[in-house]
This record gives sequence, C-alpha cells and structure tokens, in this order.
Amino acid sequence: MLEPEIIHVPVMPEEVLEALKVRENGIYVDATVGTGGHAEYILRRAGRCTLIGIDRDEKAIETAAGRLKGLENVHLVRGNYSDMGSIVSNLGYAGVSGILLDIGVSALHLKSEGRGFSFLRDEPLDMRMDQAQALTARDVVNTYPEKDLAGLIYRYGEERHSRRIARAIVRARRRKPVESCRELADIISRAIGRRGRIHPATRTFQAIRIEVNRELEELSAAIEEGVSLLEKGGRLCVLSYHSLEDRIVKNAFKKMAKEGRLMIITGKPLVPGQAEQRLNPSSRSAKLRVGERI
Repeated sequence: MLEPEIIHVPVMPEEVLEALKVRENGIYVDATVGTGGHAEYILRRAGRCTLIGIDRDEKAIETAAGRLKGLENVHLVRGNYSDMGSIVSNLGYAGVSGILLDIGVSALHLKSEGRGFSFLRDEPLDMRMDQAQALTARDVVNTYPEKDLAGLIYRYGEERHSRRIARAIVRARRRKPVESCRELADIISRAIGRRGRIHPATRTFQAIRIEVNRELEELSAAIEEGVSLLEKGGRLCVLSYHSLEDRIVKNAFKKMAKEGRLMIITGKPLVPGQAEQRLNPSSRSAKLRVGERI
C-alpha cells in the first residue's frame, strides 16, 4: 500500500488533459509516470485508451502499478524517457496520440527514506533516480575537481556563490569524505550564510541532482524522440519546474517549428492558477508547454 505522504499530487491535470486532447482509443505515453497521478487522470478521462508509462525508477513503476491496478490497457516499463521510441516500438506500436513529460524530482524521491535528494534529511548522499546506475551524489561531491564542481553548481544551479561553495566542499572533504545530505547542506550554509526565503543549499542540491541524472541531456533527447514518435496531430506536453528546463523546451519547440515539424500551441507557457498553487505549493514554479506534430 502506498504511504499517503508519498502520494504525488499531479500538477495542472485538467490543463494537461485538454492539451493532450485525450480521447477514446488514443495511445498516450506518460514518459515520467512517477506514482501514476497524471496517468490515472488520462485513463479515467479517456475510457478506452492505451497508456504507456515509463520511469527509470523501479520504485516509481511499482507505485504506479499499485495506483493503476484494475485499469485496462496499461503498460508500465522501467527505462529512460529519452528511450521512449524503442520502448513504444517494442510494445508493438508505431506511433502515439500524445506524450507527457513531467520533468524533475518527485515527491517519491524527496519523501522516500534513503534516496538522498533532500537537504532536510540526514541520510547518505545519493540522488539517483535510477538506482542501478553507478554515479551518485557522493561521487560528485567527493571526487570532482574544485573547478568542475564550481562550474556545474553555477551552470545547473544558477548559483552565483558557486566558487565559494565548491571551495568549502573541497576544504571539508580533505578532512573526511562528505557522506550525508545534512552534512553537505551545513557546509553550504556556513559558506554563504542564509539569505532570503530559500534554503542556501537549494540551488547546489538541484545542480548535483541534475549532474547525477543527466537531466538536461535526457530532456533534449526526449523531446526529439517524442516528436518523432507522435502521429500527425499528436501533442507533446512538457511540464518543467525551473528556467534551465523551460529554456530547453522553448528552444527545441522553436527549432522544430522552423523546420516545419511542430506547431507551437502555447505561445507562452501555461502556469497553475492561484487556487492550485495554494492547494499544491510544489506546483508554483510549473510551466506547461505544448506542441503539435505537423
């Protein structure tokens, strides 16, 4: 049974359903199925449709399977969303009616014990979405040269104190390896102090997570793969949660529109309404961009 506190509330579900033009007999890919929130909405709205759910996290696939139990025409596959073309082909489908990419870290990652994503938890540094992969956050923190650490914290975290943070991490790891999330968060807090409302470790943790999971490279590949997979008139919907992701989606859509492969449906990204933001604070930074295959 899924623990209540780890149930992920899907962001902008009605907007996603409308953007996907969900219909009976359609074939839809939830390429970041997570705990199955958006997938359940799609299946219940369309009645008879096919849902292909993909996630690289084995625990997410297990959780989604429990949530979607009893619903028909569901395929759940462990894999990367950038490989959705081969996954869909292996299931025997040539094309699909719509694709959803809900990017970033989920409640499952943040709230499950031992995953090492949150600076609020005293647990080992990990941050792997796919726990079968070798590289962990501990490896990044303890083995990357100072210059490389500073670069990725600045590039992926948009952290202006990146050099100071990298210097503090390297100084600390000379004494002993940095092992836990709280230990790393304390190093960052001491290095730059607390300013504003967000925790001083927020941007650095984001940067390390993106590096560990190759999130931006995977996103670029997934957009290309997704558009190629869509039937004519099919929709690709991407939910992003920070400027780096949104910029990749925006630029990829513009490029494909110029090439005559995609029609941009959302000139400006859709964002959650105030009511949803109050009920689900984690939705506040969400942006939804939609493109249609020409």
